[in-house]
Amino acid sequence: MSTPPAPSEGLTLAAVAPIVETRILVDTVEIFRPGPQILNPDTGVYEPGPDTIVYTGSGAIFSQGGPGLVMSLEGQAYADDTRNRYRLLTPLDVPLASREDHVRVIVATQDPGLMNRVWRVLDISDAKSLAVVRTTWLDESTQTTGA
Repeated sequence: MSTPPAPSEGLTLAAVAPIVETRILVDTVEIFRPGPQILNPDTGVYEPGPDTIVYTGSGAIFSQGGPGLVMSLEGQAYADDTRNRYRLLTPLDVPLASREDHVRVIVATQDPGLMNRVWRVLDISDAKSLAVVRTTWLDESTQTTGA
């Protein structure tokens, strides 16, 4: 009498993770905390201090939709929510980003439009029981492309 074949495990999260990390997380991102303001004694003006780097490594930035509404108040244009929402995807072993941390892309493998832009972390990174990547919600804080 022969033994029945073992049931196939199918596609597991562990099997998907390496594919995601090599095919989707193709950019190099940096999560950082802006440094405290430091008084420049020569100018008498406060300037940003050095950033504290939380993470540098693989990641991906994805847009979550267009800019928000523009409303008119007594003939004046009022930008209700002009910033665009984004998601940052990183490997699961990356430290959780905190509110008010910032993100920048330091190597963009596909879209050079990601360079010279900065995003603000909206909330602590998502954590869930079934996950392949970590998701962090962002709000773009860049005002110009620097071009």
